[in-house]
Amino acid sequence: MVQYITNAPGVPVVKAPISQAVVVGNHCYISGQLSTDLEGNYMEGTVLEEATRAFNHIFTIAEAAGFGRDTLVFIDIAFIDLKDIQIVNTLFATLFETGKYPARTVYQAAALPYGGKVKVTAIGVKG
Repeated sequence: MVQYITNAPGVPVVKAPISQAVVVGNHCYISGQLSTDLEGNYMEGTVLEEATRAFNHIFTIAEAAGFGRDTLVFIDIAFIDLKDIQIVNTLFATLFETGKYPARTVYQAAALPYGGKVKVTAIGVKG
């Protein structure tokens, strides 16, 4: 059974023809999140501010799909400037239980939507 999560409460309105998340069995695939307000408008800030907003969106979408933060097993982080990785590493360490961090990829992108500094995507698994 496939469940499509669109316009979940407490997360930004989707301005593109995508789902915020798709649940397939015990897997949840969460679309890339940027630093946006609830109307889906980009909110510029420091890398830390933008990453914090993006992660908060990820967690809210995961919960709306019936998945908790502790079910997130993979995180993908795109940076506009890879030198900002230490800032996000410090944040990342506070968001998850010590020793139970999700697997992760990080990379530098040539550009992100709306001129964002960081974009976060996630996969959750239950059971």
